[in-house]
Parts: sequence; structure tokens; C-alpha cells
Amino acid sequence: TPKPQTTRKPIQGVVSDPEGQIVFVDTPGIFKQARDSLSKKLLEFVRQSLSGIDALVYVADPTRSIGPEERFALNLAETLSQPKILVINKTDLREREMPYLEDDRALADRFDEVFEISAKTGKNLNLLKAAIFERLPEGEPFYPEGQLTNMPNKEWLAELIREKLFLRLRQELPYNLHVVVDEMDHRENGMLYIQARILVTSDRYKKMVIGAGGRGIKEIGQSARRELEAVTSGPVYLDLMVETNPHWIDLVE
Repeated sequence: TPKPQTTRKPIQGVVSDPEGQIVFVDTPGIFKQARDSLSKKLLEFVRQSLSGIDALVYVADPTRSIGPEERFALNLAETLSQPKILVINKTDLREREMPYLEDDRALADRFDEVFEISAKTGKNLNLLKAAIFERLPEGEPFYPEGQLTNMPNKEWLAELIREKLFLRLRQELPYNLHVVVDEMDHRENGMLYIQARILVTSDRYKKMVIGAGGRGIKEIGQSARRELEAVTSGPVYLDLMVETNPHWIDLVE
């Protein structure tokens, strides 16, 4: 999503290639000041993820300034002995749309190699992939060919719904909610039935998610359902409920 620091769990994305297999670990966003229990838990997830990697890829965004969180992440990366690659994304944009490009380029001396890419157009992605393969040890694949992630289906569905909440809601509200998928079942009529709960920390947030006349939750549900139907190539019934649970942070494992 356009909002930063939205990843809450280390997610593994798998790239299988004739040359081998790369398992990318997308770490949670880093908050420099980990004041609450969720932020502290996310930072611990990051440290655990970094302890088991063979190479580090740091992705910079030239449309955003290098802030405290980015500097904290860079300093954390410098403590690692593994090979480090700087990737500057979004370089398909016009120069005036990348006001911080030179700031990102100035980070080059902290890394073993630098690539300017575009995830949108595919620019230089093959070169980046080849460089990563060069730095990985030989071994058996971790995952069977065709598997794209280690994320269970229910977690993937919860993340998709949370994405729609992030895109629709404003300011800090999305950081104060959690999604749990309780049921996912293929019915006899071919319909995929999904029941999910959106957990918020207070009744005030609950009202904001539901919206006037239930319009907010309806739009979120419709947006998620359309994407699910496109992915599954079949009809989907999405049953969304909103609950107040001040302790939902304890559910993040």
C-alpha cells in the first residue's frame, strides 16, 4: 500500500528459476521509537529475520526523503556481515518526480552493489536477480516449484482485507486494527464463503470503519471481494464483522 510500515510479520516470497531459488524475507516496518508493545514486537521480528539471511537487499524510494526510520534501518544493516545490495526503485519516473534520488545514490558506499530498478516496468530486475544468485550459497530448494509464499491462505486473505482498509481509511486508524479470517469454505454451489473479523482498539474506530449507514464496511467488502473473485476465478461471499478488542495486539505472533 502507499502507507509505510504496514507489514506486521516477516513474509517469505519465493522466486524459482532454472538457476535456483531465492526466498525473499519481507520484514515488518521499522519504527525508530518502539514505544508500544506492537512496535517492540515488530522490531523483534525484524531482528529475528535478519539473523538467518544470506544477503540483504535494501530498497530505497527516491520519492521519499530519508527519515529517522530509514536511518535506523540503515544503521541496523551496517551491523550485518552478509553481502548488502542497495536497490533504488521507481527509476522509471521523470527526474523531477524523484527529488531524493541523489540522496539515495549517496548511500552507495555502505553497500557492495547498487541497482537502479523499476518494479513497475521490470527495468534491471534480471540484473538484480543475477546479482542475488551470485551471493547465495548452493543448496536444495526450500519450497516446491510453483509455491510463491510461505503465508497460509487465511493469513493471505486477512492481509488482502487489511490492504483495502489501508487504502480507504485515513491517518493512523489502519495502524490500530487487525484482521482475522475465522472461516474459509467452498460451498456445494461453488461459492467460496469467507468470514472475517476486523478488530479495532476502541468503539470510536469501530464507527469509523463501519461508516455512515454501513457504507464504509460495504465498500471495503466489495473491493476485497472483487479482487478475491479475480484471483479465484469464481464467486466469493465475504462476510465482514467489526469488533472492539483493546487487546488484539496479543494476537500478532
